[in-house]
Amino acid sequence: MFKINKPLGEILKEKKMITEEKLQEALKESKEKKEFLGQVLIRKGFISEDDLLKALAEQFSLKVVSLKYKYINVNLLKRFSPTLIFDHHCLPLEEDENSVTFAITNPLDIWTIKKAEEEAGNLKAKFVLSSLEDIKEVILRCKEYLKKEMLKGI
Repeated sequence: MFKINKPLGEILKEKKMITEEKLQEALKESKEKKEFLGQVLIRKGFISEDDLLKALAEQFSLKVVSLKYKYINVNLLKRFSPTLIFDHHCLPLEEDENSVTFAITNPLDIWTIKKAEEEAGNLKAKFVLSSLEDIKEVILRCKEYLKKEMLKGI
């Protein structure tokens, strides 16, 4: 998995994105509702998704990638399960002879990470962070393209 550099709350406080009071409130709710701290902070309006991505990137030493203008290789997508891509919002972005790079939204989602590593087979799975909105937009575009490609064969 990933090496955690600092707790998320500490990073957010250092960057002056939240106060100690708001952090304590969110931590309490996170424990009570068994929800990720970042999800609670966003839901309560304490931080934005962009703030969370930046803090998670620092916490896990990952890069944040915008997918708005990124080329998506549909042939690469076709090699991975619809469950991984459509249900778990894990997009294979790039491949070389040694690895596949996936865009994910949550580096704490162990199931998605393990599934991506499993589906990468002999290739090393690498990860970058992207917003859920970006990933959903790419999935929507790719679904339309894949539907058109399937209809051509009929």
